[in-house]
Amino acid sequence: MSQQHTLLVCTTCAGVWKEGKRVGESGGEKFLCKLQEIHKNWDLQTEFIIQPTECMSACSRACAVSFVANGKYTYLFGDLSPDLSTEEMSTVLECATKYYNHPDGLLPWAERPAPLKKGVLARIPAIG
Repeated sequence: MSQQHTLLVCTTCAGVWKEGKRVGESGGEKFLCKLQEIHKNWDLQTEFIIQPTECMSACSRACAVSFVANGKYTYLFGDLSPDLSTEEMSTVLECATKYYNHPDGLLPWAERPAPLKKGVLARIPAIG
């Protein structure tokens, strides 16, 4: 596939805030670092980039990630712990592979890995 796919990772998720400023490393930053590490050995690393982003408004459901590509559904997942094991973290990329391979990005519930079955926050249709 020639179109770019993006996995957005919220870097402000599960953060500690004092006087309007984040203190220390957030859960989202920890999640991002773990995901970037396993992304290095993923078959789709050049077709599916990881992009950090600030606040995806899923604060009560941290940590949050999103799969995005032109002409496809956009998915927003939450309830992903920054303490997932490497094996559990790899299920995020497993699900991203399914998203990549499906022409419209559809991710049926039964085909999603366990950590991404209950945490879906939104499935937004493609525009155009």
